[in-house]
Amino acid sequence: MFIKSATALRNDYDKMVQLSKERQEPIYLTRNGEGEMVFLPIELWEKREAELDLLTELLHRERSQIAGARTFTMNDMRQTAKELLDEG
Repeated sequence: MFIKSATALRNDYDKMVQLSKERQEPIYLTRNGEGEMVFLPIELWEKREAELDLLTELLHRERSQIAGARTFTMNDMRQTAKELLDEG
């Protein structure tokens, strides 16, 4: 993790971009000693967003299962697929 002042971003943007891309880590920006923003490569942001979306979906499915939603084993799915294909 890197912590830099907002002034560093303004004064040396290209170096900050290079550092963040090379390390694939966010840079935390401060103003007057307080955290203000996070600077990170878009690829890293997109990856984190995809991970959050996946975790959200997994949590939703787990909650559904706990609430009593019907679940299927892999064998159930194979049997259903076989039956559907045999009908056609």
